[in-house]
Amino acid sequence: MLSINDIVIAEKSVFIRCDFNVPIDQDGQINDDRRIREALPTIRYAVDERAKVILASHLGRPDGYDKSLSLKNIRRRLETLLHTNIALAPDCVGEEVEKMIKKMKPGEIILLENLRFHKGETQNDPAFAQSLARLAQIYVNNAFGTSHRRHASIFGMPKIMDVAAAGFLLKKEISYFKKVLDNPIRPLVSILGGAKLKDKIGAIKNLLEISDKILIGGKMAFPFIVGLGKDIGMKYDDEITEIVKEILSALKTSKKRFYLPVDVVAADSITNSTAIKIVPIEEIPKGWYGVDIGPATVKLFGEALADTRTILWNGPMGIYENDLFSRGTSSIAHYVADSYALTVVGGGDTVDAIYRAQEAENMSFVSTGGGAALRLISGKELPGLAVLEEKQNA
Repeated sequence: MLSINDIVIAEKSVFIRCDFNVPIDQDGQINDDRRIREALPTIRYAVDERAKVILASHLGRPDGYDKSLSLKNIRRRLETLLHTNIALAPDCVGEEVEKMIKKMKPGEIILLENLRFHKGETQNDPAFAQSLARLAQIYVNNAFGTSHRRHASIFGMPKIMDVAAAGFLLKKEISYFKKVLDNPIRPLVSILGGAKLKDKIGAIKNLLEISDKILIGGKMAFPFIVGLGKDIGMKYDDEITEIVKEILSALKTSKKRFYLPVDVVAADSITNSTAIKIVPIEEIPKGWYGVDIGPATVKLFGEALADTRTILWNGPMGIYENDLFSRGTSSIAHYVADSYALTVVGGGDTVDAIYRAQEAENMSFVSTGGGAALRLISGKELPGLAVLEEKQNA
């Protein structure tokens, strides 16, 4: 696909779809601006090339206009980071917005209001996509974290634009995931965790094809453990599906190494725990919960990571948000960071966990995408990427 630096953008209006969907508090203040900072190289390039820069993003999931989800605080943070004034449009489409853009000078920036204030965005409404397309001469997708959505500003708009390209962040995301998924330096170890197995069945099946080892932690490990005939003594949401049995059956004849927890940190409550124990996986007390991998599992997983050359990690090892249950995830973060491997980390919770462990700077690449990264790992097409490739090959 074309990159923004493959095309002439000087004195042209350039629509840059960003992902500024950052966590905010009750007052609308930004708690984590990583996604904003990662978008800056593309924005700075467009400004330096004297383009008329139109920035667009969604924030949250509003049902129509919602003052608390306005991008005004995004605008303030961008102004601070870019050291320049940025206009905030009152809407993302319409006559008033078009007039503001026509008055822009090369090198100036305007931020459109929240795209999802219009239902046409998430519905990929052709009329809404056409209204967005009227704002610019060139389209640039720099929003990897939203590229798995078939939304108007991600899919419908670039489809009808004459020129559509990728921003630097999008290109970087694709580059690192391709290094892992298409031609990894072996051995490749994939680490998968989190709570919902059903969300990651596709990733497990795809990674079984390309990985040398797979490490499974978090709540999603329990159905596999039960599938091996072990009684874990606790309730969990995911039933043992035919897919789980199919994966376990395939592993019997496979040369792949598949690692599951051998011990866990067990607690009598997830939210108000009064008792915590470290127990073998088969000895979780009735009515208790497995909330983190135990020290024996940490050591087992650490040894599995010792000789690797490429690591892909998606999903925490337990309820890492609670300091009492975060040690397993933090320990794995340290192992990954200390390895001599190419390390690619994706998924919102995993990224949050490695920042809490103060290891983000020691990873090769930290993705800005959650659902998009998981879809890519699962071997599925991302509509936002497919449309850019389609434009390039037309």
